[in-house]
Amino acid sequence: MTAAVAAIIAGKAVSAPKQEFEFALSDDEWKNRLSPGAYATLRHAATERPWSSPLNKEHRKGIFACAGCNLPLFASRAKYDSGTGWPSFYAPLANAVETKTDYEIGYPRTEVHCRRCGGHLGHVFDDGPQPTGKRYCMNGVALSFVPAKA
Repeated sequence: MTAAVAAIIAGKAVSAPKQEFEFALSDDEWKNRLSPGAYATLRHAATERPWSSPLNKEHRKGIFACAGCNLPLFASRAKYDSGTGWPSFYAPLANAVETKTDYEIGYPRTEVHCRRCGGHLGHVFDDGPQPTGKRYCMNGVALSFVPAKA
């Protein structure tokens, strides 16, 4: 558990890095908009427990969007079962996500966040399937699913 997550659980205020995003809310507005798990994940980079997301079993056609700002992030056709316990995708939609290097666990990983609101989504790894070879390992609580219209 990160220090930020421990502070959130203890009810202490934690300041997030200051960066301007197209969709921005105050901390209180984020708390009111999101579930506690989504707030901890999207706004403070927490990680949900593996196998806990109902989105692991979501196989309908549609779009996975940011649970914070509703930006479409991943098409269902890019979803696959990585066996890791988190919803995984081999590619995001164009202009949907941004990445940065994360050293939270002592070595560098590539963090994935929503480009519109900055919400933490998960991490991307180089052990995914073709055609990209990438595994976008996302926290289900950071996503919402919008089924395709019949």
